[in-house]
Amino acid sequence: MSAQIQISLPDGSVRHYPQGTTPLQVAESISQGLARNALVATVNGKRTELQTPLTTDAQLRLHTWKDAEGKEAFWHSSAHILAEALESLYPGIQLGFGPPIEEGFYYDIDFGDHKFSEEDFPQIEARFMELARSGETFRMRAVSKADALAYYQARGATYKVELINELQDGTITFCDSGNFTDLCKGGHIDNSKVIKAVKLLHTAGAYWRGNSANKQLTRIYAISFPSQKELEDHLHLLEEAKKRDHRRLGKELDMFSFHEEGPGFPFWHHNGMVVLNELQTYLRHRLFDSGYEEIKTPLILNEELWHRSGHWHNYGENMYFTHIDEENYAVKPMNCPGATIVYKNSPRSYKDLPLRLFEFGLVHRHELSGVLTGLFRVRAFTQDDAHIFCTFEQIEAEVTKLIDFILEIYALFGFHDVDIFLSTRPEDKYVGTLEQWDKAESYLKATLERRQVPFTINEGDGAFYGPKIDFVVRDSLRRRWQLGTIQLDFNMPKRFGLEYVGADNDTIQPVMIHRALLGSFERFFGILLEHTAGNLPLWLAPRQVVILPISDKFNAYGDEIYATLKKAGIRADKDYRNEKISRKIRDAEVHKVPWMLIIGEKEAQNQSVSLRVHTEGDKGNVSLSETVEMLKNAITQSQKPTPEPQFTA
Repeated sequence: MSAQIQISLPDGSVRHYPQGTTPLQVAESISQGLARNALVATVNGKRTELQTPLTTDAQLRLHTWKDAEGKEAFWHSSAHILAEALESLYPGIQLGFGPPIEEGFYYDIDFGDHKFSEEDFPQIEARFMELARSGETFRMRAVSKADALAYYQARGATYKVELINELQDGTITFCDSGNFTDLCKGGHIDNSKVIKAVKLLHTAGAYWRGNSANKQLTRIYAISFPSQKELEDHLHLLEEAKKRDHRRLGKELDMFSFHEEGPGFPFWHHNGMVVLNELQTYLRHRLFDSGYEEIKTPLILNEELWHRSGHWHNYGENMYFTHIDEENYAVKPMNCPGATIVYKNSPRSYKDLPLRLFEFGLVHRHELSGVLTGLFRVRAFTQDDAHIFCTFEQIEAEVTKLIDFILEIYALFGFHDVDIFLSTRPEDKYVGTLEQWDKAESYLKATLERRQVPFTINEGDGAFYGPKIDFVVRDSLRRRWQLGTIQLDFNMPKRFGLEYVGADNDTIQPVMIHRALLGSFERFFGILLEHTAGNLPLWLAPRQVVILPISDKFNAYGDEIYATLKKAGIRADKDYRNEKISRKIRDAEVHKVPWMLIIGEKEAQNQSVSLRVHTEGDKGNVSLSETVEMLKNAITQSQKPTPEPQFTA
């Protein structure tokens, strides 16, 4: 009789099975529906194939296509099939690696002398689906380092050999599927027949292992689905996303631009600056009302500071450096060390805490040119940063206030679906002791649980100086964006010798909370443009209203309206071009001006306007005084948060 093992399930139940039972058999014992839909399992925190025997007591989670883990396994397995299809069509190519990504997967390929273009996509897709329909299974096996090297050396697979040389014997596993074998850590679907549709999306150049000193490979991006309809729906969303591309909207709406004189450094135009200034003004008022103080710290600080903070060792490859007065300096990649200096400049007492310092701080980070993406990935950006110095006893109250504040801000901009992640200690690059990290992680976890918001543990994704809570929103196209963060830090206060005097006159080290609401103004600007398709809320619109005379005879009345609106604090513009009124209206619609005031003979005589609202159409004739009040009320109303976001984690 087989020994029994204990399997703990996510609902808290515990079941007993014979040793050697597979996750798929566990699924079958629960329900046939779950067994049909399960794609992969997590066993004691590690992603595992459904056919892998369970040999010890275990925590087991079963994942379907509805789960992020299920999609990851689906796309991971699809990457193997893509590589197999490419090898069969282009003998002699060399494979790099092909991971799943947030939406689909890619594979890096060295095509050598083969001529390859996106015109080959249909042929590759056809071969991919031929392999998928054949019902390939994915099976893991452990191999020795010597055998792994011998296998790939015999095939001249230099990229795989390089990867294996860095691995330790006993940690190397292969995945076999059909006639294809790949170096892999595991986490695959059981059978390729569940893959019903695939689309190769585009190619890009990618340096091997992200190092510009290495050869540039061809990266093929693709996505697959368990049904053709889901693929078609996804492609529709991609087309909609192209229409909403913030780079195109930024140009059309004259908000910002990029130029070869400064790759990765945005040039802001007047319309863009209006929006940025409105965002910052709004946040300033909210922060002042919440007891924050504003600071500004230098852009360049000396090398010693960055050694002390830990950035030099843990973040140096992303920093810019300069030489001043025979000393080394760095352009700041983060604002936090400057905040510690401000804190330390004055004696602090427990009565001063919590001390909340915020800074709209410009930072610079070196990004490879290949990853620069409009406002989403730039080399200079302004963080909506704050650093809160508090006692241990104040941590929960401060973090709870931050969670509430962040969720309210997201509701203001129409982000209603929010995932919350607790990111824990990285495996290698981190500062501080394990005891400090465990304590910090436990504080954040307890606070989230007491606030009663669902969250997911994101193992190993913390900042190098402390664990963090990350907020991920879904936009109107259901895409996910990581925005805000709350980071708990016991390390930097120690490194900078920060202290306060307690009630018993002892000197105590404060806790430092790093937090951002939007992340960076630049990236948030791009996200908001795409989320709204450029139709910004009325309070943020660079031009809230435009005056459109039907002929130049009514320009004088237009000037009167303009002066009235400006006096009321409304951002108005005039279109006095010698064009037909239909052309002026069309251009105002294209430029997404929220309100249009059309004036002619009747309007001039009656001190009124013919009102038109963007995307809504004509609203009839309205008196000028009533129009001003309507506008002011609409602007105020547009700045009120909608209901609190719904959690999807």
